[in-house]
Amino acid sequence: MSTPDPVLPTVPSDYELVQPAGSVKLPALYASAGARAASSAASDAAAAATHKVLPALRDSPVGRVLPGALRKPRTERVGAALQVPRVAHVVEDVSAEPEWHEKFCRVVHASTHPVAPGSQHTTVFSGALHALAFPVAMSVLTRKDFPLPVLGMVHLSNTIRHVTDVAVGERLTATAWTENLGTHRSGTTVDAVVTLSREGGSVVWAGRSTYLAKGVHTAIADEGARVPEESSHERAPFDPPQQTAQWVLGAGTGRDYAAVSGDYNPIHLSDPSAKALGMKGAIAHGMYTASRALALTGVPAEVPFAWSVDFAVPVQLPTTVAVSVDDDGRGAHWRGSRVLVWDPKRQRPHAEVTVTAL
Repeated sequence: MSTPDPVLPTVPSDYELVQPAGSVKLPALYASAGARAASSAASDAAAAATHKVLPALRDSPVGRVLPGALRKPRTERVGAALQVPRVAHVVEDVSAEPEWHEKFCRVVHASTHPVAPGSQHTTVFSGALHALAFPVAMSVLTRKDFPLPVLGMVHLSNTIRHVTDVAVGERLTATAWTENLGTHRSGTTVDAVVTLSREGGSVVWAGRSTYLAKGVHTAIADEGARVPEESSHERAPFDPPQQTAQWVLGAGTGRDYAAVSGDYNPIHLSDPSAKALGMKGAIAHGMYTASRALALTGVPAEVPFAWSVDFAVPVQLPTTVAVSVDDDGRGAHWRGSRVLVWDPKRQRPHAEVTVTAL
């Protein structure tokens, strides 16, 4: 289970603060990532084809006219060690506009409340703040010097600190960077960190998302060769709790969330687009599941809190999932909540959300 950061994350001292060179709109960022993925796939296919054909060419009359560099087999080279770009992207004047926030809350079934009793200003739902900040994180993940393929990356976990309420329409500055490249039995992991701050630099919200690039096994700069994870990292057998609710999720769930979050990752949109990226079919956004689970908890208004989510088996669409909500106290006596989401037919967990008061 993920635990919230004990302190707010800060940009590493050796990182340069820069403004993104291009658009920070998710559709454009995904299009850019898709173009690079297509180019990489074409290059890989060409290299693989050349690797297969060259031995035959060397043994044929054509071998005599091959360039010298191609006449003899070359020793395979180990790829360069991975390293994240030492930059943080800064975008000013981001805000949750009223119409967008209302639509977002409707999709994830979240209720709203005023920033203070009697106030006419509405508090931005914490899941919506993630959606607001996510494009800035994606602008880092889709940089040309970011070492991992973005399309198809698996969302493993999130830890978020909701330091203070933010009003709908309030202008904030988003700062995003990546760090903590790590090894995993299925590939390579990386953290994407985003903070939202008010004028003067006070952080009101901070999130850390951990992603897995499946199949990317290589050395990591300053960490040496990849070491497989130990079996101790395996998940314990799942023992489902008492079910308190269920969600019926249609085939269009991913498209509905994409429309309000801007996250048009193809693995969430349809079976064909998901299968093109190696998935069995379309799956729900991890942050749709997390936001909808958070909306069920009893976090009181005006209370700072931390929340984390661990993702297990993806939610294959369409489906019906079981949900269990366990609140430790209500109202002024609330201390925390735990929400579990699982597949009731196969008895497999989808996600666990833990919320605690700061």
